Amino acid sequence: MNRAHDLRGQLAALPGLDVTADTSAEQADSAVRMLDELNGSALGLVRFAGLTPWEIHPDGDELLHVLEGEVEVTVLTEDGPLRDVLRAGSIFVVGRNLWHRQHARPSVTLLFSTPAERTAHSWAEDPRAPNA
Repeated sequence: MNRAHDLRGQLAALPGLDVTADTSAEQADSAVRMLDELNGSALGLVRFAGLTPWEIHPDGDELLHVLEGEVEVTVLTEDGPLRDVLRAGSIFVVGRNLWHRQHARPSVTLLFSTPAERTAHSWAEDPRAPNA
């Protein structure tokens, strides 16, 4: 904390990731650049193409800021799926304990702040369903 970060330099060296159901945790982690910690959340950068698995953060909200490209964010709410297309310059906050995923069009670079603990992932069609 209390230090500057060279985002241009980080972005220039940021690799891209083509996300598939076969993408390993190690491959996904290699495409993320962690910058700092902010109020118990990880602050970082990621560049990817494709559809991510569903994820959920029981310990806090997630902030997505689109730096480059475009991404469709889907959040599963009690009222049904909420979909929003975000373009460069947009921000989106995913509420605590809501399943969500991103689909890059065709690729996206995000600055994110996400709870550092207890994130779960799922490739199920609906991760809320029993036996998902």
